Amino acid sequence: MAKLPKYYIVEASALPEVFLKVAEAKRLLQTGEATTVNDAARMTGISRSAFYKYRDAVLPFQNMMTGRIITFQFLLQDQAGLLSSMLSILAEHKANIQTINSIIPTNGCAVLTISAETMDLTISLEELLSRLSHIPGVIKAEILAG
Repeated sequence: MAKLPKYYIVEASALPEVFLKVAEAKRLLQTGEATTVNDAARMTGISRSAFYKYRDAVLPFQNMMTGRIITFQFLLQDQAGLLSSMLSILAEHKANIQTINSIIPTNGCAVLTISAETMDLTISLEELLSRLSHIPGVIKAEILAG
């Protein structure tokens, strides 16, 4: 029986440099900045064998999440209009809301989860999360599942 792969979300600074270079080489090929694997490998400073060894195992987070349902979790201050501000940003960037769940605020804070379909997202998932987390009143913002 074949062993199923395991996946991890790891912050880029914790990865070996070769993984980052493979991801960059793939980007160069995808955007047409490099026309061959040899060109992409040379431009990123890796060998072709390193590229081929890791190319199927290294995927930028945004690429893995495109077209999927993403569940965000937020810790919010209990203040009027905060949810409206968040939903405006999600709508502006074409995140299609599937569910919204909130826990009754205690000690002036509430936990909110929002699930959204990301097929038509106009910015990267990282940028969307950043914009949501910088709304005044958002204490913590993270992706729970996707």
